[in-house]
Amino acid sequence: MKKIIALIVLLVAAIVTACGTAQEETSGSGEKKTLVMGTSADYPPFEYIDTAKGDEIIGYDVDLAKMIGEELGYEIEVKDMDFNGLINALQTEQVDLVLAAMTPTPEREENVDFSDIYYTAKDMIISKAGSGIETPEDLEGKTVGVQLGSIQQDSVEGMQEKITLTMETRDRIPELIQDLINGRFDAIVIENIVADGYLAKNDELEGHTIEVEEEDAGSAIAFPKGSELTEEFNKVLQQLKEDGELEKLAEKWFDAK
Repeated sequence: MKKIIALIVLLVAAIVTACGTAQEETSGSGEKKTLVMGTSADYPPFEYIDTAKGDEIIGYDVDLAKMIGEELGYEIEVKDMDFNGLINALQTEQVDLVLAAMTPTPEREENVDFSDIYYTAKDMIISKAGSGIETPEDLEGKTVGVQLGSIQQDSVEGMQEKITLTMETRDRIPELIQDLINGRFDAIVIENIVADGYLAKNDELEGHTIEVEEEDAGSAIAFPKGSELTEEFNKVLQQLKEDGELEKLAEKWFDAK
């Protein structure tokens, strides 16, 4: 009898152990790793808060991150912060990647790694209708607003080497628009795709694209230095380009051709 009882105990223990192991393997393989994406949700249509759905952040960059994440087996958690703090957030491991229509300038490349370019746009000067401001030369003697830490700040600083103007910065794009309307700026410089959305809603404003001889560097995904994610994301980005998925995404958010 003791032998039978001992055998039963061993059998039950084996079944419990087997069940426990199977459950651990299932839960371990069934869960996706979460990546935290830093962005500045004041830049429609790239990233902005959908007020109709509460505080949900949507846009081109959010969709792109989720498309790549789905392909690689990652869940994407979006974290909103000021644009000027995104690089620091990567360096201090607050986020795993940054998707915020960010241009890979030499200064930024010293601190973080970038993916391949996923979208290229141009800068636009926005001013009040009838202001006569159409080109960078027209900004002579004017006060110009830009987003702090943006590539447009670099562009306007470059203009200051050729003409005299006063540059002021704001953390968020809506602040720039409001200060322009209120007369604190003579003009602001932001990306043309973003500008189009504001111009469509404000008849009192007009915009003029800044023509450049060389193609803009465009937007790329930022990662911590040495991150393995850079290569992983690049592979999927290339596939999305070849499959025409990036073009479809642009058509969805930018009303592209």
